[in-house]
Amino acid sequence: METNYRVAYDKYWQDLKKKVPEEIATQLAVTYSGEIQQFVVTFFNSEYILDCKTETIYREIDGHVPDINAAIIILNYLAYAKTAQETAKKWVSLKEIPNGGMLFYPAFHKSSILGLVKAFGDQPKQLLACATALGGKAASFGDASAVFQAFPEIPLCVIVWEGDEEVQANATILYEPSVEHLLHIESVIGLGMYLASQLIRRATSS
Repeated sequence: METNYRVAYDKYWQDLKKKVPEEIATQLAVTYSGEIQQFVVTFFNSEYILDCKTETIYREIDGHVPDINAAIIILNYLAYAKTAQETAKKWVSLKEIPNGGMLFYPAFHKSSILGLVKAFGDQPKQLLACATALGGKAASFGDASAVFQAFPEIPLCVIVWEGDEEVQANATILYEPSVEHLLHIESVIGLGMYLASQLIRRATSS
């Protein structure tokens, strides 16, 4: 585990342990059992157990341990929990999310968007096949698009436009504005990167 990730992972466990878990369960669509000190969190169509005694995270159905990026995002989601704020129901780019979205967008574009373009730009319908395993539902944007529930309160939309001789292929990942109140900006970015990497991995292995 890379040092920076380990620092973030440990920090969010400590942040989480400073909060009242029963309160988190009223603010987010998660369950908490005080008897066994465990949260159950739905992340991309799978239920994960967060055991506060052992500081472990694993998928309920098979015990799979998520990669460090996903673990940090799940922990941040719980540790960042606060009463929901009403925001407009619309799709926005990372560039439009306050506290650093615009600043981090070039790196995000390079690491994730270009990867989506490479994977799906000449076969956009493949996006839908790869989206299914992550609970993605077809949407009506671009040449192919899918909406994912990263968490019950946090949807993401991936859109792909097919290229031809005149127009370059393109792609984007969109969020709802409310995400700024639900995750730290680094986890907002990490979430988009995680989704892109999962889709690209499925595209290249199919």
